[in-house]
Amino acid sequence: MSVCLLCGSDQFMSLFQASDRLYRTTSRQFAVVRCAGCGLMRLDPQPSVDELPRYYPSAYWFAPGRPAASRLEEAYRRLVLYDHVRFVERALRGAAADGLPGRLLDVGCGGGLFLRLMNQRGFRGVGIDFSQEAARTAWREQGAPVLCGSLERVPLRARTFACITMFHVLEHLPDPRAHLIAAHRLLTSGGRLVVQVPNASSWQCHLLGRGWNGVDVPRHLFDFRDRDLEKLLESCGFEIVRRKYFSLRDNPAGLASSLAPALDPMARRVRFKKEGPTARLCLDLAYFALVIASLPFTMAEAACRAGSTIMIEARKS
Repeated sequence: MSVCLLCGSDQFMSLFQASDRLYRTTSRQFAVVRCAGCGLMRLDPQPSVDELPRYYPSAYWFAPGRPAASRLEEAYRRLVLYDHVRFVERALRGAAADGLPGRLLDVGCGGGLFLRLMNQRGFRGVGIDFSQEAARTAWREQGAPVLCGSLERVPLRARTFACITMFHVLEHLPDPRAHLIAAHRLLTSGGRLVVQVPNASSWQCHLLGRGWNGVDVPRHLFDFRDRDLEKLLESCGFEIVRRKYFSLRDNPAGLASSLAPALDPMARRVRFKKEGPTARLCLDLAYFALVIASLPFTMAEAACRAGSTIMIEARKS
């Protein structure tokens, strides 16, 4: 049993057992618990460092393909990523107003599409990812410079970046605090950190429980509520600037994947499910229809500050 990341308590209550319902990398059941002190949800025990890679398929991140369905998927991802682009652009504009150069670091960059979109808007950026294949794809397909490794160990100078982004990264890490401290070191004084995680205070989490896509056992080691994330950021030397509870890329798609994980395009590709072109297109269209149908609910929960993701801009104190 581990102690709580936030409050250090070793007391917890069991919530439920769950397995990998999205990618089906294992049939093993994992325990999700809640800290009796502060309420932070986590996996307990966590998989070991050697065990964790088994639960990350080689095609876990998105890379564009040649078939028509892949090109349509990339066009869709470009469209919904502009939600993230606008949020980060505003953070960089704020940093520029404080006299900071607009250099960007994207942690957990995957195939590099976000970096390419930011570069097209005039912001120079570099990425970091654990996956060598993801790094190669980012260089090859998106022209994005990417380093392979961990944020705490990559050879980057302190106080180099005006903005660091971590989209759906912290919940995967055995020690999120170490990553945030490393980000604090790499940011210029007054630099911005943009962090996004699934929000365990969301209506989706309360309604769906273990069936909520944001739990994503066993890859998500922590399930942060918005107040948990804020407390963690503040303890690492950051000041909260603004919050956003809706992501066009993540919230509707997350609900669709919760309700019908077998339709999720990434999950089908990761599981190497054999599909003809017509079958793939039909399944993708069915999933997209479910995403569209999920929009009203996800917009309503976000308007009530209970969206299924929380995105925070924080300033280095």
